[in-house]
Amino acid sequence: MNLLFAAQSGWGKSYHAQAWMESNARAYDALVVLDFCGEYRGLVKEGLATHWIVGHREADLSVADWVTILDENPRVVLEKHNHVGTEEWRAICATICEAVRRLQRDQLVVVDEAHFVAPQAEKLPDPVKHIATTGRGAGTSSMWVTQRLSECDNTVLTQCQARMLGGFEGGDLGRVSEGIEYPEALHNPAADLSPSGIPEQLLPAGRERPVTLQKHKDEQDRTIGSEWIYSDDDGEKYRVNTQTVSMDSTHYGSRGNKLAMPEYA
Repeated sequence: MNLLFAAQSGWGKSYHAQAWMESNARAYDALVVLDFCGEYRGLVKEGLATHWIVGHREADLSVADWVTILDENPRVVLEKHNHVGTEEWRAICATICEAVRRLQRDQLVVVDEAHFVAPQAEKLPDPVKHIATTGRGAGTSSMWVTQRLSECDNTVLTQCQARMLGGFEGGDLGRVSEGIEYPEALHNPAADLSPSGIPEQLLPAGRERPVTLQKHKDEQDRTIGSEWIYSDDDGEKYRVNTQTVSMDSTHYGSRGNKLAMPEYA
């Protein structure tokens, strides 16, 4: 399966994605996480993966070098070094994807911040395209994690057989609208919707809450959960509240800080 995992910034995307990785890691012979922001080191704590920092030195590694590394470290989180730029990271990821392609095994590949690795504005590297298209035929499943659907390559988006989508605003959701059989406004937390026209399984458990997807916060205004919609090409769809998600491993993603509005005279 290829899974699109997308939501706007601040929706708890990386936490939810890590929960999926933790749940599926042991079902595969190998796990390769291309970690753009260093958010998935928690998978190492529970022995689900080893951890590598990928810097300028690793940019010089060949496909054969990466085949050896991935063969010796079948479950690994590859974290981008802070000094590695986006274009250099994209090239490194393409080399790693080619190495993954040569390893014939059941494996899960996770591409974090996929709009940088497979941007719509650039030609999609063949190894990355292979992971998104024919990879599953060779035993490879993939997760594409992004907050900018409008900037992500259309080949990647259309080749995902399942989607886990959080809240969106603006035109991002339109990139996958062909696979959505319910109102797009459901993903806009500010929308005012009536339950009519929304499938029963996509309504919230507490009907007194808004029918659009919501973020849940504590008294300190910290996000403690968010609602998502899962759908796949087999017609299955349901609503998920991440307040019910638990993990053994620690998540290291930043919650971010609020910006206070200045006082205006």
